[in-house]
Amino acid sequence: MISETERSAVRAVAVLTAVSGVAQAAAPGALLRPLRVDDTPATRQLFGTIGMFMAVVGGLLLASLRRGDPQEVLVWTAAQKLGAAGAVALGVRRSVFSPRALLVAGFDFCSGVLVLDYRRRTRHR
Repeated sequence: MISETERSAVRAVAVLTAVSGVAQAAAPGALLRPLRVDDTPATRQLFGTIGMFMAVVGGLLLASLRRGDPQEVLVWTAAQKLGAAGAVALGVRRSVFSPRALLVAGFDFCSGVLVLDYRRRTRHR
């Protein structure tokens, strides 16, 4: 049985992914500074593009949760979250991002695991 707390947590992941993606797309420079990334036109463009995809994935997950049939979207959302966690961690290892970015990677990793667990628990309902 899925609790309302679990549903709310997955909804929160969807909303946070969409909102942070919009913020990243709209103001990439403001988010690059705390991560101590070289702030160039190319990094702003790439960071903004990634933000746009985050907004799409978060919005798609939220819409599918509202429709009541999110199974396929849950898999792809988890893939995006776990892939982002790995990419950010690799960026820290390569000194592209400051270690502070591991907070973002940790959030994405936990979100991906949460989404996969939610899918597993709701799969046969």
